[in-house]
Amino acid sequence: MDSAVFQHFRPEERPFIERINDWRNQAVDEYRPILTNFLDPRQIFLIESVLGKLDQSFQYWQFGGYNQAERRRVIFAPGYYTPEMADYQLQLFEIKYPQKFADLSHGKILGTLINSGVERSQFGDIITNGQDWQFFGVKNMTDFFTEQISKIGAINVRVEAISDMDVLVPSNDWVNETLLITSFRLDTIVADTFKISRQRAKDLIEGQRVQVNWTVVTRPDFQVDLLDMLSVRKFGRVQLRAVLGQTRKERFKVQIGTLRRQPLSGQK
Repeated sequence: MDSAVFQHFRPEERPFIERINDWRNQAVDEYRPILTNFLDPRQIFLIESVLGKLDQSFQYWQFGGYNQAERRRVIFAPGYYTPEMADYQLQLFEIKYPQKFADLSHGKILGTLINSGVERSQFGDIITNGQDWQFFGVKNMTDFFTEQISKIGAINVRVEAISDMDVLVPSNDWVNETLLITSFRLDTIVADTFKISRQRAKDLIEGQRVQVNWTVVTRPDFQVDLLDMLSVRKFGRVQLRAVLGQTRKERFKVQIGTLRRQPLSGQK
């Protein structure tokens, strides 16, 4: 791979970019499809950026269980290959719990799965219609999910493998917004999105309460890039979706998606 490619991305992303090249070469050299685990939106963006325009000798495909899935498995394949749904090796799981007496949340489910020892790449989106909860996982982890996950917090649950025909229509609380920012620093975007002071944003970041792409980041000057997913504990999530231009005062106009945990009036 041309070393000049790496200068366009973060140093810590270099190992993943090298993996992209390895997957591509393996698919071409062995003339067979190569399936990844679940990748996050930033990783998929990197694949699209690194591979660029494709030709008839090589293609890649992505799917996460439903059309709006954030996290997806990717198939790298020779040009002759067209995948079927079964090739993604996905399994849909439903969480059964006493709905009259308990409430689940995305955070509680995510925390339980990760604390069980499962790598984040082994399961995809966690979705809900406001009452029922489901998630997608890699098919060869079915026995683990159904046999080992019996509690979420203090709530007794049962995880069942179900047909992908029964996938929920997820309630979508994401809101598209336009934001004017002076820079792409992490503290700037957190502060401007959630209408808090820059110092408060800095304190949250240095206090390990902010994640970028599901990894804790403690540097307020960390540079946020396209399709990065930011999670701010007790505030919500924000994704940088597009850079729309620059104003005369040299502010950047960006499109973000937000999922707020609290009303703005409750954040000081």
